Amino acid sequence: MDAGKLQPGPALRVSGAVLRERYHAVRARTEALAARLSPEDQQVQSMPDASPAKWHRAHTTWFFETFLLLPHQPGYRVFHQRFSHLFNSYYEAVGVRIARASRGMLTRPTADEITAYRAHVDAAMGALLEQNTPTIAALVELGLNHEQQHQELLVTDIKHAFSINPLHPVYSAAAATPAQRSAPALRWLDIPGGIHDIGHDGDGFSFDNEMPRHQALLQALRIASRPVSVGEYLEFIDDGGYRRAGLWLSDGWATVQAEGWQAPMYWEQRDGAWISYTLHGDAPLRHDEPVCHVSYYEACAYAAWAHKRLPTEQEWEVASRLHGGVKAQQDQQIRVHPRPLADGFTQDVWEWTGSAYLPYPGFRVAPGAVGEYNGKFMVNQMVLRGRSCATPPGHARPTYRNFFPPAARWQFSGFRLAEDV
Repeated sequence: MDAGKLQPGPALRVSGAVLRERYHAVRARTEALAARLSPEDQQVQSMPDASPAKWHRAHTTWFFETFLLLPHQPGYRVFHQRFSHLFNSYYEAVGVRIARASRGMLTRPTADEITAYRAHVDAAMGALLEQNTPTIAALVELGLNHEQQHQELLVTDIKHAFSINPLHPVYSAAAATPAQRSAPALRWLDIPGGIHDIGHDGDGFSFDNEMPRHQALLQALRIASRPVSVGEYLEFIDDGGYRRAGLWLSDGWATVQAEGWQAPMYWEQRDGAWISYTLHGDAPLRHDEPVCHVSYYEACAYAAWAHKRLPTEQEWEVASRLHGGVKAQQDQQIRVHPRPLADGFTQDVWEWTGSAYLPYPGFRVAPGAVGEYNGKFMVNQMVLRGRSCATPPGHARPTYRNFFPPAARWQFSGFRLAEDV
């Protein structure tokens, strides 16, 4: 397939200096995240859904090489002819690739060779960025947002890998935090019924699954002012939540039985006390933090136990716009553990919604390889909204649609409740 057939989204108006600065900042952040990892750390793949840190670094580089340099930089010399085979993720139109579950078997190229690969591509991109045509600017922005997604995955994937190591390695030392306090009092926010605009308005970057903007009819509801806390979720556990089949969706209860779930991922009891593995190391649970690493099934079971429900993604988006959204969180840095709950709508965990991941009315899969970015995954997944502690700065917006299978727990995923009026 001709890499030039990847078509970017709408052209973005950005100066060449801003584009170069953004490119180097995003690329440097990936390297900073990986700098805390040894070559052995970067090699490990702890489950099929996760990828090695080394692979994340290489795949994001392959993206720029394949979709920008090869079609738009005459005379560009690829770093290695076989890297397209090794680091293509799921783009059928681009060519063959290794199975996702086999990424951890790639002991070669080494982590140092991936560093050299990134430097080679960055040097060539420097010249291409000077052109700053609308097509190149839009493709670069897509590539940078793609790399930001992989930055968050790099964090969550290494957390899973470290968690199954009996040494429970520390990725970074925890910053000093105030003494534990209670979570902010939960308030119920009124959301008016009626016709509301949903989706991205085309101003600035968005992924294709956030469009087209359309109207949705909502019934009046109330939505919680914050996600469910660890302390509140412990009440669900203490009340037998994981032993009461009537609270669970059938598929969720089957998963609980098959996997032996008794608590969120990374929790365990030691000498009668709950401990959670974090990338800061093992730590006692803090009741004032948002509960995270729970599946859609667990979120639904808790909602049933609380006699509430999960909001739909449309309800969440409208509530976000009415009550502050993600704008106040744009200055945050990538963190490897959620902060305690605070005032403000958007917190440090992705939030499961009650909505299946489906195309918006009028959505059309784009031609070429870019059409494989989101559209073909619109089945058997549920939508999460918001952002997490590991979401890179500037990457969150009220219309962002994250999505995972309902049993997924290794992301920083939590939830909030809603109720009908």
